[in-house]
Amino acid sequence: MISLPSGTRIWLVAGVTDMRKSFNGLGEQVQHVLDENPFSGHLFIFRGRRGDTIKILWADADGLCLFTKRLEEGQFIWPAVREGAKFWLNVLTELKTAV
Repeated sequence: MISLPSGTRIWLVAGVTDMRKSFNGLGEQVQHVLDENPFSGHLFIFRGRRGDTIKILWADADGLCLFTKRLEEGQFIWPAVREGAKFWLNVLTELKTAV
């Protein structure tokens, strides 16, 4: 389990991501596509093409962390790419409102 400090944002990166990417490739995507700092302490969540794998990029005080989750069955529900939209922000706010 990851204990997140208050104020941490969770970014769902819309669309699909090449799951061959690791620290450098995902960090570069955060910088150039989202115009964010991968070392900000926020979580950046990416989904693969098949929909059964996500990767979470997160920086703590010691450096970058990369977590991977692969479902044995089913797919992660993910926002579609809308024109001009590259990410989905305030996921926790959305989830708290829905519950």
